[in-house]
Amino acid sequence: MLDPLSPPVLINTMTARARGAAHALAAAHETTKACALRLAATALRDRAADILSANAEDVARASDRALAPALVDRLRLDPARLAGVAEGVDAVAALPDPVGQVIDRTTRPNGLQLSRVRVPIGVIGIVYESRPNVTADAAALCVRSGNAVILRGGSEAVASNRALHAALVEGLVAGGLPADAVQLVPTTDRAAVGAMLAAEGAIDLIIPRGGKSLVARVQAEARVPVLAHLDGVNHVFVHASADPAMARAVVIDAKLRRTGVCGAMETLLIDRGWPHAAALLAALAEAGCALRGDAAARALLAAVEPAEPSDWDAEYLDAIAAVAVVDGVDGALAHIARHGSHHTDAIVAADAHVAERFLAAVDSAIVLWNASTQFADGAEFGLGAEIGIATGRLHARGPVALEGLTTYKWLGRGSGQVRG
Repeated sequence: MLDPLSPPVLINTMTARARGAAHALAAAHETTKACALRLAATALRDRAADILSANAEDVARASDRALAPALVDRLRLDPARLAGVAEGVDAVAALPDPVGQVIDRTTRPNGLQLSRVRVPIGVIGIVYESRPNVTADAAALCVRSGNAVILRGGSEAVASNRALHAALVEGLVAGGLPADAVQLVPTTDRAAVGAMLAAEGAIDLIIPRGGKSLVARVQAEARVPVLAHLDGVNHVFVHASADPAMARAVVIDAKLRRTGVCGAMETLLIDRGWPHAAALLAALAEAGCALRGDAAARALLAAVEPAEPSDWDAEYLDAIAAVAVVDGVDGALAHIARHGSHHTDAIVAADAHVAERFLAAVDSAIVLWNASTQFADGAEFGLGAEIGIATGRLHARGPVALEGLTTYKWLGRGSGQVRG
């Protein structure tokens, strides 16, 4: 007899239930989905005490395991963060429904009318680590875009994820949607991830959110299409024309506002011709950032430690920054091309010509001018929330929200046309 809790059997059962829910979601009216999500947000607020208590258990376990401070920060929920999670679900409910949107239409010379229309992808599997807010963000975005979702969070957030999931399902069911629209894998057995990756034909898209090892495993093992969210080795380049006050504000925010987010600056590039570099590095150090730099950077400030080759490719997710002095925009572009992760990069410059060149030349999902890299966030882009920042080139790129969770089909309306 098959063990119903063995990972392959468990995932097979969950995907079958998800497929039924996906059909119901695809047919659901947009007002039904919006109402159900608003009720889910209400349930998150009503169950705040339970959710925060569960999160405290996870944080205590993480502290006992001596996880890195950045990982503990990603894990932690407080009343303000939880309120933000609920507000994010409400924000997704208020967004226009992408399902049924006509992307374009044309009429052929023979009179055949063709249109491309957005439709849900179907069943989406999301494998993620640390951040319990992903549970709510992913659920809201998938439901709003008409997809059923199977969530597999990390073991470090197991209690938080279960509490969040219970609240979300309570609201969705109250709004008339099937409970199976959002399922949480109930086991922390890593074999469950393998079963999801092997579920070809049962899961339509896998989205990994986590560290390099998780993403690498998913990409190596998956027999299901993957939408990858890779590491954020993000750069801020301060050009010779940069206003010093603006540069200081942007750089400190990009590095230190929240060090554990994927949009945090990891490498600071300073134009060799900018006269305020020493003051900027001193301000970063005074704000609590450890600096690791090349010889030119170390000559500017004694507190700058020597950089190792690995520092130029590091995603610290901590109050640490690599610093390189480069020869103008050409030097910055060359450094980013060699060490960047195609996530988010920014330039601070008063020279519009240089800035536009940087925006056009940097091959990243998000490129910013005179703004902090911490804006690499779906909510900040007006998308309500995000599944992740896609750094590849196909299907979706940058913050993946509702449109990124749809595909399209062609509809043809004829009047008896035949090819003959």
